[in-house]
Amino acid sequence: MMHSLEIIWILFLKDLRLEWRRRETLASICVFGILVVFLLDFAFQPAGEESLRLLPGVLWIAFAFAGILGFNHSFVAERENACLEGLRLAPIDAGLIYLAKLLANFLFLAVAEAVIVFAASLWYNFSFLPAFKWFVVIVAFGTLGYVAVGVMFGAVASNTRMREVMLPVLQFPVIVPIFIGAIEATTSALKGDAPGQFASWVRLLIAFSVIFIVLSFLLFEYVLEE
Repeated sequence: MMHSLEIIWILFLKDLRLEWRRRETLASICVFGILVVFLLDFAFQPAGEESLRLLPGVLWIAFAFAGILGFNHSFVAERENACLEGLRLAPIDAGLIYLAKLLANFLFLAVAEAVIVFAASLWYNFSFLPAFKWFVVIVAFGTLGYVAVGVMFGAVASNTRMREVMLPVLQFPVIVPIFIGAIEATTSALKGDAPGQFASWVRLLIAFSVIFIVLSFLLFEYVLEE
């Protein structure tokens, strides 16, 4: 168990170092996410209650498109430099590579989401503080489920020539339950509803996150072999 955790930690740090050297993934997903929020705000120009009605959907749309960029970048460089082939030759379980990628992409997307939420709070003139605790819980589990699927299909799409197109085509049909639950729970939490009114949506996010992580962990070895 400790040996596996050490491997995951080493691979996770490797991704952090690569990102620190290039500074491409995090910067691009932050800028792209902010741009989506700005364009949707400019298009709809919501005010008052309409702003609260649209904000959860706007946030998760921005999170979704920011994630696509991150998942694509996560494997392209390693495929081009034959890094994944080297990892496959190492005496380690492919599932550990998946978990390390999961942690790295979760961290990158979480940072981008914090930037996007801050930008949204300014443009929509909305304070997330009253519902901050539950909002963080919802976003955390929604993001975890999204990243669990995104990393898996990012690895699949990296084997194709049209990876930028294939990734959203592959992952969005699978990830629909996560986004439905996340948007519903976020809307209810930001409206100030009691936790019991959106607890079922949170449980849905947790359940799908666990299912996606377990399935991806078990299947990742076959993805790398393709």
